[in-house]
Amino acid sequence: MDISMKYDPKSVEKKRYHYWMKENYFSSYPDDRIPYAIVMPPPNVTGVLHIGHMLNNTIQDVLIRYARMKGYNTCWIPGTDHASIATEAKVVHQLKKRGLSKIFLGREKFLYYVMKWSKKHKNIIFNQLKKLGCSCDWNRTQFTMSPKLSQSVTKVFIDLYDQGYIYRGYHVVNWDPEAQTTLSNEEVLYKEHIGKLYYLKYKIKGEENYVTVATTRPETIFGDTAICFHPDDKRYYHLKGKYVKIPIVNRYIPIIQDSYVDPNFGTGCLKITPAHDIHDKNIADKHKLEIIDIFNKNATLNEKGLHYKGMDRFKVRKKIIEELNELEVIKNIEKLNHKIGLSERTLSVVEQRLSLQWFLKMKKISIPAIEAIKNGDIQFYPNNFCKTYFKWMNQIHDWNISRQLWWGHRIPVYYYGNKIDNFVVAENLEKALEKARYKSKNPYLTHNEIWQDSDVLDTWFSSWILPLSVFDGIHHPNNPEISYYYPTEEIVTGSDILFFWIARMIMSGFLLKGSKPFKRVYFTGIIRDYENNKISKSLNNYTNPIDLINKYGADAVRMGLMLKNSVGKDFHFEDKICLQGRNFSNKIWNAFRLIQSWKVTKNKCISNSSLFAIKWFKNRFYYVLNIFDKYFLEYKLDESLMILYKLIWYDFCSFFLEGIKPINGNKCIPELVYLNAVEFFENILKLLHPYMPFISEEIWNLIKKRKPKEALIVSSWPEKKYYDYDILVSFEKATKIISKIRNIRNQNHISHKKSLVLFSIRKKEKEYDSIILKLANLEKIISVSKKPENIPFFSFFLDTDQFFLSLDSKDKKFHMNHMDIVKIENKIQYFCNLLSIIRKNLYNDKYVASVPENLLIKERKKESDTLNKIMKLKEYLEYLKKHLI
Repeated sequence: MDISMKYDPKSVEKKRYHYWMKENYFSSYPDDRIPYAIVMPPPNVTGVLHIGHMLNNTIQDVLIRYARMKGYNTCWIPGTDHASIATEAKVVHQLKKRGLSKIFLGREKFLYYVMKWSKKHKNIIFNQLKKLGCSCDWNRTQFTMSPKLSQSVTKVFIDLYDQGYIYRGYHVVNWDPEAQTTLSNEEVLYKEHIGKLYYLKYKIKGEENYVTVATTRPETIFGDTAICFHPDDKRYYHLKGKYVKIPIVNRYIPIIQDSYVDPNFGTGCLKITPAHDIHDKNIADKHKLEIIDIFNKNATLNEKGLHYKGMDRFKVRKKIIEELNELEVIKNIEKLNHKIGLSERTLSVVEQRLSLQWFLKMKKISIPAIEAIKNGDIQFYPNNFCKTYFKWMNQIHDWNISRQLWWGHRIPVYYYGNKIDNFVVAENLEKALEKARYKSKNPYLTHNEIWQDSDVLDTWFSSWILPLSVFDGIHHPNNPEISYYYPTEEIVTGSDILFFWIARMIMSGFLLKGSKPFKRVYFTGIIRDYENNKISKSLNNYTNPIDLINKYGADAVRMGLMLKNSVGKDFHFEDKICLQGRNFSNKIWNAFRLIQSWKVTKNKCISNSSLFAIKWFKNRFYYVLNIFDKYFLEYKLDESLMILYKLIWYDFCSFFLEGIKPINGNKCIPELVYLNAVEFFENILKLLHPYMPFISEEIWNLIKKRKPKEALIVSSWPEKKYYDYDILVSFEKATKIISKIRNIRNQNHISHKKSLVLFSIRKKEKEYDSIILKLANLEKIISVSKKPENIPFFSFFLDTDQFFLSLDSKDKKFHMNHMDIVKIENKIQYFCNLLSIIRKNLYNDKYVASVPENLLIKERKKESDTLNKIMKLKEYLEYLKKHLI
């Protein structure tokens, strides 16, 4: 890139990524270094990445690049997730547009289309990650449906079935009528909904009286098998042992008692529909009630719905109310604000449905996973997520792991015969046939008489073993790779998959390996728009991240995201946050151009300003390095970046480079000064590299000729060194003086080229006067014992020192506008008010008698200091009004 030109991120990013890939800097193999491994949360192959993915992967890349420069053997494993429900729904929708259906195509042909879709989107996702600068080990790329991972999933299923953890049983499960599959509890989104509460009258058998029941779902009366009230509810004692008749159905059901019923909801009587409510099913099991399933897979009513057979559940609700009205059994209808469950993937209203499914027992395997967080073996950042984790883990239910889909890991179960328990669990058809022949005692059983379960496993059943399966730790539990890389370091993730993934990975680590899968969990915040909505594709409230990268550059996008990100906290995103990153890139590039423009001479005569600037910045760098590392290790990545931002923008560019820069258009600079400037810049680039890898690597390779092994990406992190804090304090005062003078120039429209004179009343050494003279463009600094007279000046204070800024002797007066005088008057008023508050206490005898002596001394000093400030401001104001126009 031509350094005389403006920085062009597009050309730099493409070139530098190719350079890293060519030199194989991202690859990792076990060696004698300390390993540092991260498994990427695999994005779904349902589409392109959004800004949340970009944040997550930027954080991981920052951590990996830092660790690589620290000398660790870094291994960042990229991958994608097959996302059974979401991907199948996408492909079904695409095929529907072409007039094709999943059933028409058949399983094999349908899966061909899904694989084609997955391959396309895997490539899109990986190209996006490369464009962002992610330094993943692409040789280790994973896909949750790859043969290696699929074999691991199958083995885990078989092993856990053999150990008694996996079983098949009838349970009420969450059912997605659109995708026509079960869902786990964590895949159900609950949304506030204003519905209706219907009060229905059930006639008591043998009487003319009725029992009134309140329900939000009158269409489910076809599945009612009991009416229930609380055992302590005296209102219904007279109904014990009686029966009622269901309207329309005209079937009699018993009245029972159970403590689950809330006497304060509705009428205190609950209708029990066991096939379509988990709590009703629990009551039914306890009281041995009949269970009646009234729904088809698509949430239309089956033959149990009588004349509503084949009709959609919501249409039935409307129609059945009309019929119940005609029967005069609706006592009342009122509005009710309640929550309804929606499928996370299709957003259809979830049904609870009794179904024969495969489950994994969770209670026992959750115990070591709970203990690992309690004892700090695995740490959460921030740790407030521990409370949420414990709550979920302590209430954990068996995991419904089967899904009624075609896309996914097919359940390794094979059936034969016609009995419910006529099945075997095996990794393939041949082994299944062998097991089936033995179990059935039929040696003549053939391939045609045995068939595999058509269902697939929940997507998360492959993801929960990723820290093990990516290193082939399931089939070969003690292989060199798993022994070297496991446990991994961090998992960087959103809190929304704490239960889907994080908790389950911890459980699988202890269950299958006997140890934790990772050491730390970093929770990112959720990115929101300025109406506080989560940024998502469905709301269409986001900008395509690639568009942002094309507009601002990858480094700028990374920096914008990292400055806004604070561990575990949500934040608002606007495209313009990337503008700060682009401006910062330009600032760094211009600093590089300035240094490159200088002509190095052997001149050994070095100005005091340059010597002091070098001495100060060296100490300043090591002071910042210490804080930077401290913040970084505490995961305060935003704070570490901000202190680096200030070091570059202000300390390096505004003070150091300006302090050593040749004056009067001269381009010559002493060799010693130049070498120090380059060394400091190189150290800065090292700190910058994890956050902004492209521009830092580009400048690193342009500022000096380097061999490939000397690339910034594999350079060593700066070592901490001693720094003199006193030098920093004294120089900071000099920078404050410079800033005050620059502000006075700006506020009063005084050219920065105009030479001024500074009078000072100071008690301490003037070591950095040469820097002040140069950077504030002063003619001279004159030490005085009192305020100068008969000359116009601006006065300002720094601690106990006072300064008077005057024009050179050729100028007579400054120009000051009315607003500046008003500001001084406002300051005087502020300090007068403060003085009044201080004196109110000091002149109160009770206060003086009750407070400690040291506090009284502080208050009296505060009174004295405030009086002094008022006096000086009044003098200054009087002077201004007298001398300035």
